[in-house]
Amino acid sequence: MKMMRLLFFGIIAICLASCVSQKQLTYLQEDNTTTKDSLIPIQKMKEPYRLQINDLLSIRVKALDDELVNIFNPVSEANPNATGEQRLYYDGFKVDQHGNIRIPILGEIPVLGYTIEEVRKDLEQRLLKDYFKAEANIFVTVKLSGIRFSINGEIGNPGSKIIYRDQATIMEAIGNSGDIPVTGDKTNVVVIRQYPLGQKVHHIDLTSIDAMSSPYYYVQPNDLIIINPLPQKSLGTGVTGLQSFTTILSIVTALTTSILLFIRL
Repeated sequence: MKMMRLLFFGIIAICLASCVSQKQLTYLQEDNTTTKDSLIPIQKMKEPYRLQINDLLSIRVKALDDELVNIFNPVSEANPNATGEQRLYYDGFKVDQHGNIRIPILGEIPVLGYTIEEVRKDLEQRLLKDYFKAEANIFVTVKLSGIRFSINGEIGNPGSKIIYRDQATIMEAIGNSGDIPVTGDKTNVVVIRQYPLGQKVHHIDLTSIDAMSSPYYYVQPNDLIIINPLPQKSLGTGVTGLQSFTTILSIVTALTTSILLFIRL
C-alpha cells in the first residue's frame, strides 16, 4: 500500500514537472512593479537601417516630363504579367556582392552601408548633375522592397516571409507565420542578424514585457528567427497535465503488467 502511494505521488510530481506552465505560454507578461495603464517605453530603432548585400530596393524617378524618366523606371520584360513579390524581384534593384546596385544610364552605384535617405539624395544629385535641370522638378523615391526574413523551428508556418512595411516587430513576424505553438520556447527566441562583417546571434524573451525595450524587438531585413522546442516535446511527456498523466500512466501500467507477468513465470 505504501509503495502504491509513493508511486501515485511520483506520477503526480512528474506530471506537474513535465507540463507547460501558463508563464511559458503568455506573451509580454508584466511584472509586479508595472501598474495598470502605465506607459511602457518601447525601443525605437535608434539608427536607420543601413543596406546590406542581397537587399532589394524599389527605386522610382518622377519629373514633369514622364518620357524623360521612363528609362530610370524599368518595367520587367522577362515577365510582364508578374505581380506583387514577383514584380519586385524582376523590377527591383538588388545590392550585389560588391555592395552596388546597377541602374540604367547611371551604371554601378555603391550603396553598401548607406541608409535609404542617403541613397535617395545621392541619386538626385547624380541625376541633376548629368541629366536634368532643376526646372524638371525630379522626385526620387527609394524604398526597401519589404522586410524579408526567415523563421524556422517551432512555428505554425515556417519559411521565408516578407512584410511590406518600413518597420515591423518580431511579434508581427510571428503573427504572420502562424504563431508559436505550445511546444515552442517563447522565453529564448533566437535572432541571427546580418552585419557588414558577418552575422551575430541574439536572444529575446517574448514572455517578458521588457522584450519591447530590446534592440531585437524590431525585425531587420535578412533576419533569421529560430524558435526552439521546449524540453517537454523531446521528452514526449505531453504539454498539459492531462497529457502527461495519460502518458506516464500508460508507461506505469505497461511496466506493472510486465513485472506481474515476470513474477508469475
